[in-house]
Amino acid sequence: MALIATRTKMHRVLLQNGAFGKVGAMCSSSSAVVESRPVGLGMLGLKDYEDYRRSLYGEITHKALLVDAAGTLLVPSQPMAQIYRTIGEKYGVKYSEDEILNRYRRAYEQPWGRSRLRYVNDARPFWQYIVSYSTGCPDSQYFEELYNYYSTNKAWHLCDPDAEKAFKALRKAGVKLGVVSNFDTRLRPLLQALNCDQWFDAMAVSAEVEAEKPNPTIFLKACDFLGVKPEDAVHVGDDRRNDVWGARDAGCDAWLWGSDVYSFKEVAQRIGVQV
Repeated sequence: MALIATRTKMHRVLLQNGAFGKVGAMCSSSSAVVESRPVGLGMLGLKDYEDYRRSLYGEITHKALLVDAAGTLLVPSQPMAQIYRTIGEKYGVKYSEDEILNRYRRAYEQPWGRSRLRYVNDARPFWQYIVSYSTGCPDSQYFEELYNYYSTNKAWHLCDPDAEKAFKALRKAGVKLGVVSNFDTRLRPLLQALNCDQWFDAMAVSAEVEAEKPNPTIFLKACDFLGVKPEDAVHVGDDRRNDVWGARDAGCDAWLWGSDVYSFKEVAQRIGVQV
């Protein structure tokens, strides 16, 4: 049940690569995809901007790096509909994977209560609704098995297998690291299970700070946790609206994962840190 992320982002993440994530090509190495980079500011424009930042801040252009979780730091290991169907067979789920996917889409398009926050505490009410509607199965044991599955390192893997090297180099250079994620309270134990929680100095999780991207509040909270000003931080995420526009509204710099940058080594190098 891909039990995480914001409505728009999670919806897209699940549809692209299933489970609770996405990004097939985005997780490949930067060298493999550099030829297909879309035209945005253009490489010259990006270099000019980096030179401009270095003229203001020195060789290290940012004091803090903020990282999105689902779709950037980590991705689902199996397609969502496949997992829903496989686990659900013993509970009487009859829908095909295509039917589950289509119903999942419709469920996500529905408004959620009076609050815009879907991930409140463990977000069980929200995910119970999504799972029941997607599969036609209201069995509580089925839901709990799915919910618990997406809490484990079996359900997820790191998008960039070389991320640790980049994060260690950044911290050694004095750059503070934080996670900014639309997620419920399972994120911290999940990152612990993936042995990457110790890479970060702070986490701003939507279920904890009561604000979801693209609301600038969650980025401001992260900067506050790290003790930096928003203009001294850069956020990296895979959703243009939630990650790029949201971070910029908060006053942070922002790079789109899978477009501006393709690996955390590249992120570090753009900040001015060699890996």
